[in-house]
Formats: sequence, structure tokens, C-alpha cells
Amino acid sequence: MTRIKALPDVPRWAVLAAHAVPLVTLPSGLWRLALVAGLPVTQDAELGAMSAGESVYVVALSVVSELLALLTLGLVRSWGEVFPRWMPFLGGRRVNPAAATGAALAGVVGLCALAGWGVYASYADLGPAIPATAAQDALLIACYAPLAAWPVLLAVVAVAYHRRRRPAGGRRGTRGGQYGAGRPAASSWV
Repeated sequence: MTRIKALPDVPRWAVLAAHAVPLVTLPSGLWRLALVAGLPVTQDAELGAMSAGESVYVVALSVVSELLALLTLGLVRSWGEVFPRWMPFLGGRRVNPAAATGAALAGVVGLCALAGWGVYASYADLGPAIPATAAQDALLIACYAPLAAWPVLLAVVAVAYHRRRRPAGGRRGTRGGQYGAGRPAASSWV
């Protein structure tokens, strides 16, 4: 079995969930790129070709969403505990666990809000109708349905990160130290 890169004290399920996030966002990004490339993912003869601005927007949306999904890996890798040295102003400094957890959970809330708006807009017939065949509709659903897992996966990875990184005096019954539960205290290394 291949080894997935992660910190040694991260549960395997959290590592798998973090690595699944970029994979669940990939199909929708590929669908959008196919739309920009002019592939027949819709019957848009009456809509005409996309303008340059629309094309840039759709490509940027795909790239940004994939980059945001890749940030989930920071919750299970070393760059989620210490900023990489190449980063200006922050390189080599510790990542604030509360800030990282807060940002991840804010992402969960934002993703849920976007999903809720998308469902509402679909049922309320907001926005332009995009003509498509049954096969094109099925492809669209197959590419966008995995996105429903994104907020769930991000939430469980963020909670695992928080539990691992919380301070020792945080809550009753905690075993964690500066770097989280499962690592020996610095005094036991001597």
C-alpha cells in the first residue's frame, strides 16, 4: 500500500479525508474548463460563444476552487503547523491553530451557504436556463454532485486538526500538548 504524506500523529481517516477534498472538486473544474474549451457539455448554440472576460472568470473560478481545496492538505501536513520558509513575512513561524481552524470552519460555512443558494436558485429558476440534452444534464450532475462532500470532508479534517493542536489546558480530559495528542512531552525526550 502506498504511503500518503502526513504528520505521524494525524489519524489515517483524517489524512484520507484531506486528500479526498481536491479530488471531489476536480470534476466540476474540469466541466467548467470543457465549457470554456467549447466542448459539447451544453447546447449553447443560442447562447453564443463565451466572451474573453467570461472565459477568464470561469477558468479562474476553477483554479481558485482547486487551490482552496488543496489548502485542506495543510491541516494534515507540516505546513499546517509551521509556515514554509519561502513565504514572505511568515516563513518559519508557527501557524496559529485557532486561526487555521477558524479559517477552515469559515470555509465550511461558506461552502454550505453557496450550496444552499445553488439549490434555492435552481428551484426558483433564477439565472439563465442553459439548454442541454439528458446526457449533458447527467454529465453536469455527475461532475457537480461530488462537491456536496467538500464541506463535510473539510469539517471533519478541521475538527481533527483542532483536537490534535489544542493546548493541554484547553478542556477536561485532554492529553494534548503544544503539538497535539499522541506526541510525548518534551521532558520525556531527555
